[in-house]
Amino acid sequence: MFKYLPNFSGQVWILAAGRLLSQIGSGFTMFYAPIFFVNQVGISSTVVGIAIGSGSLSGVIGRFLGGQWADSPGWGRRRTLLISAVISAIADVFLAMTHDVFTLIIGNLLMGLGIGLYWPATEAAIVDLTTVQQRNEAFAITRLADSLGLGLGVVLGGALIATSGNYRSLFIIDGISFVVFFGIIYVAIAETYQFSLHQETQTRKWSIAFQDRALMVYAVVNILFTTYLAQVQSTMPLYFKNFVTAGDTEAGFSEKIISALFSWHIAFAALCQLPVARALNRISRTQALVISLLLWGLGFVLVWMTGITSSYALFWGILSLGVMSVAMIVYTPAASALVADLAPQSLRAVYLSISSQCWAIGYLIGPPLGGWALDRSVSFAHNFWLFAAASVSIGIVIVQYLEKVLLTQAKKN
Repeated sequence: MFKYLPNFSGQVWILAAGRLLSQIGSGFTMFYAPIFFVNQVGISSTVVGIAIGSGSLSGVIGRFLGGQWADSPGWGRRRTLLISAVISAIADVFLAMTHDVFTLIIGNLLMGLGIGLYWPATEAAIVDLTTVQQRNEAFAITRLADSLGLGLGVVLGGALIATSGNYRSLFIIDGISFVVFFGIIYVAIAETYQFSLHQETQTRKWSIAFQDRALMVYAVVNILFTTYLAQVQSTMPLYFKNFVTAGDTEAGFSEKIISALFSWHIAFAALCQLPVARALNRISRTQALVISLLLWGLGFVLVWMTGITSSYALFWGILSLGVMSVAMIVYTPAASALVADLAPQSLRAVYLSISSQCWAIGYLIGPPLGGWALDRSVSFAHNFWLFAAASVSIGIVIVQYLEKVLLTQAKKN
């Protein structure tokens, strides 16, 4: 078994372990928060979507600062990660106390800021610690840790809700997981960036990145991918709860079934992560993105089938989330590795910050869009997934254009 695992720096494995622990807490809240705020706190689907999406606004700021600080000798990767964990833990305090829209928005703004600081720093650290040939598998390992943590969190969160019905305790546990993550980074992770290589001013770094045509084209299609991920995490749980026919009733899937479905989604992704990452080494990054888009399209059609069928809804739900698991694990390592390939050594965090901004924008668009669709008619809520499936054609066109830009840049170099 251990021979099968890649031979990475010990710090890569420590980062992955820390991410697994923090993601257990995130799994407690990610799929249950929309259900809690809509069905128990009494906030509308649209407003909850807007509140969750508001975290992306602060996430934009966080990702900008994360890229800036992670490449700065005064801050670095390690210190940026520590600050991220502190802010995320404070965010959970607000979310646990939420009884109105104002507190919900404050909690999401803080969480968005913390997550925004986190991603450029952690991905830049992974790039620092690996070679070009190792990056697909390195990003796959960290995503595997994310998936395993989320899976455990979803299962344990579902069990806690089933036994106690106490949604607020989920946010408390999530906050504790960020405190543990802070401890792991503080004790076990050294700074990975060689600041002696620092040459460009911070302003000049951002200017170089924004002038990279391939990076800008990639950013457009990456927003589409992250919008899809936002639909899975924020819209689908509520859709399965309120719009899917469960047996002969109109009550939708129970929280226990939703927990099992998303546990399956995450567990299947974790199981396939490393084999898929190794398979991706045989094709180009852009080819991997096209494959992922096709799988997303199929997955959305299957979600539509889950909603409109009068029988076998659970079967279609299992199948849709299985397909989306593969779509996700094809996309995430290929996308991160593509940006790492494009980035000059002294601009890694800045390039990864711009890539991470796409997640902020995607999660700004996705939850409000999904919430708005679910607040329309039942037929509109069902057909929303067909519109999502059709949008992958736009993504394929953009990726094909990106491939041409990359070829042009390669010839110039």
